[in-house]
Amino acid sequence: MTAPSTPRRGFRDLLRRRDVDRDVVKTDAEWREQLTHEQFRVLRGNGTERPFAGSLPAADERGIYRCAGCGADLFRADTKFESGTGWPSFTDSEPRGVEVRRDFSMGVPRTEVLCRRCGGHLGHVFNDGPGPGGKRYCINACVLDRREGADPRP
Repeated sequence: MTAPSTPRRGFRDLLRRRDVDRDVVKTDAEWREQLTHEQFRVLRGNGTERPFAGSLPAADERGIYRCAGCGADLFRADTKFESGTGWPSFTDSEPRGVEVRRDFSMGVPRTEVLCRRCGGHLGHVFNDGPGPGGKRYCINACVLDRREGADPRP
């Protein structure tokens, strides 16, 4: 008797989903088919795009930034600010849009930001941002799609 066939997942996929069930689960081949090379490298491979490589509208635009992988709402445009770092920066995320976890990949502890829905790597969050919350979500531009129009909440 042969066991039923299941899609083969890469080691990174197993680590990314270690204790959380995702709403969107795809094989590496399915992700590669959907995403550009750079999006796959960053979202699925925990990469980082070069600073100033991506372009996004000015911070005063209205709308919502979504995950390029699964379309989940991540950041409102009115939380975007110019940090001078070369990556889009936000002071806050959408409720239930992202999750964070400790990241020691560079030898120092950082806080990684992931899309809650698909587990894609978005960037990192730091405690040096403006405003009362003091957060700076430093996000790769290539992983964001922008939906124009009114913000989704009042």
